[in-house]
Amino acid sequence: MRYDVLIIGGGPVGNYLASLLAGKLDIALVERKQSFGGKACTGIIGAESYERLDFPKKAVVNSLRGAVFHSSIQSFEIGRKSPQAYVVDRKVLERELAKRAIKRGAHYFVGTSFMGFKNGKARLQHLKETFEVEARYYVGADGIPSAVAREIGAKSNAEFLKGYELEVIGEFRKDFTEVWVNKEVNPDFFFWVTPVEEDLARVGTFGELSSLERFLRIRNLKPTSMVEFKAGSVGFGWRMPWVRNNVALVGDAALQIKPTTAGGIVFGSICAHNLARAILNYNLELYPKSCAEVMKQVSFGLKVRKIFKGLNQDGIEKIFQILGSDDAIEVIEEYADFDNHLRTFKALAKKPRLLTRLLMISPSLIRALI
Repeated sequence: MRYDVLIIGGGPVGNYLASLLAGKLDIALVERKQSFGGKACTGIIGAESYERLDFPKKAVVNSLRGAVFHSSIQSFEIGRKSPQAYVVDRKVLERELAKRAIKRGAHYFVGTSFMGFKNGKARLQHLKETFEVEARYYVGADGIPSAVAREIGAKSNAEFLKGYELEVIGEFRKDFTEVWVNKEVNPDFFFWVTPVEEDLARVGTFGELSSLERFLRIRNLKPTSMVEFKAGSVGFGWRMPWVRNNVALVGDAALQIKPTTAGGIVFGSICAHNLARAILNYNLELYPKSCAEVMKQVSFGLKVRKIFKGLNQDGIEKIFQILGSDDAIEVIEEYADFDNHLRTFKALAKKPRLLTRLLMISPSLIRALI
């Protein structure tokens, strides 16, 4: 069998890339699992990005107007009248993108594992049968532990964390997500409580599972009211190269992930668009260059991540005092973009009073903004 492009990995980004290329080239996709979904994923995607990327409406399960931010002793709210982000069912998102690609002519090999490259071909295994597929281009969209990345010798300079998320029954404000930052409970990351329905929310964090267990008690949520539990991993940093000969990496396999929130669907999908254009131009070298804006966002996020790790809870409280002020809330509500945090922080830095107060807490934060 021979194709123009063989995509290895059927997550959101792999399926999205397949849908972009199917009908224009001969496309095949290999997915190790026997069904889509299953990975821990809160699934919050900015409304503007969701529309721009033309994701399937069927995957949306809730709309969010804003967020409530909590520290250990204070809180503030950021909100707008219209939906700013969507909560999606990842399984439905992947299935709908796969259906779109298949209807456009893509071939899918589900329940099939990538075993490596041999003599320019991909070795695949389905059940006990091993076979080879040849393609002009190969794309690794196979997530954090990417086998394709290992095959091409890509190196990682990144921080890897385990993540845990559960769906729990309770009472929630349906159109607002919650962000809890308490380094005394979890020094590695924040906690999130994202409603799916008024009585069901996705609750999770990255770091130690014991931190999540402690948070459930703080938030008055019962582990015995849990209806689903998932685990996964995330990587904040760089994995290079993204291209070697006729092989490219995209999505989580390339660590195209926001270090501020651990979201990877939007950055990966933007890069999938750029990769599709490079493939259609038969020049993979165009791909990394066209992802400069994503690289810029990741670089900024890594600086913010470094600052967060260096702060104690007292420093977090001081930042909350600033961001919870009327001046800051006004700026954030006007300029906030769920998928472009750099834009929001730059808008804050243009306010002299806010800039001065932030500078007193963290000069390195200002250097990151500048």
